[in-house]
Amino acid sequence: MSRTGLLIRLAALVLLAWLLLRPTDFAGFFALFTRSGQPAIYNQGSLLSITISHLLIVFGAITASAVLAIGLAVLVTRRFGADFLPVSRAIANIGQTFPPVAVLALCVPLLGFGTTPTLVALFLYGLLPIFENALTGLTNVPPAVREAAKGMGLTPWQRLLKVELPLSLPLILAGLRLSTTIALSTATIGSTVAARTLGEVIIAGLQAGNTAFVVQGGLIVGGLAVLIHDGFAALERWQLRRIGR
Repeated sequence: MSRTGLLIRLAALVLLAWLLLRPTDFAGFFALFTRSGQPAIYNQGSLLSITISHLLIVFGAITASAVLAIGLAVLVTRRFGADFLPVSRAIANIGQTFPPVAVLALCVPLLGFGTTPTLVALFLYGLLPIFENALTGLTNVPPAVREAAKGMGLTPWQRLLKVELPLSLPLILAGLRLSTTIALSTATIGSTVAARTLGEVIIAGLQAGNTAFVVQGGLIVGGLAVLIHDGFAALERWQLRRIGR
């Protein structure tokens, strides 16, 4: 990343933190998007608290997706688990078969309103990118490297932890980056089933005809997506350098 790009991202991080901690300082700017008598700053809850709740939901769902998806990728790349590849791929594809809105509609009668249906929808939607990237990374480890590790006397478990996963990590991180970025924006629909996400700021703006609320919610979600995307990309580059690629 260039020095200019880094400075721009640092400035974006500072502005985002400032907006969340002291939103009233930006009232003059957001007033440009209001009509007479409308509040310029979201006044039905703390933007910081809502953002933290949004992030916790996203990272909780993606963590669960990563555990299952990477576990399945490891399983099907072992000799004893190769036959489970079609089943594993079908499981990973469930989230892409049903859009998150449909998953929410199906989950609410079973799980009720709140955070849980949103977690399930994001969990299912995040499986495929992580699974496919982990599978690609593990299957593309050079055979010569595997043989060298085996010749050094490493057990299958040691070869997985010390050789295969580290070499696959850049691709796994790319899958996590994609799933997390998608989940950050998709989580906003969770507010339609009473989950506490930034969607409630956007929905409140749409219901009241207050564009300032919509802009606030959109800017925070967009800023988080860009910064987290870039954070994962930096981790990928660091890991590529670390393994000499």
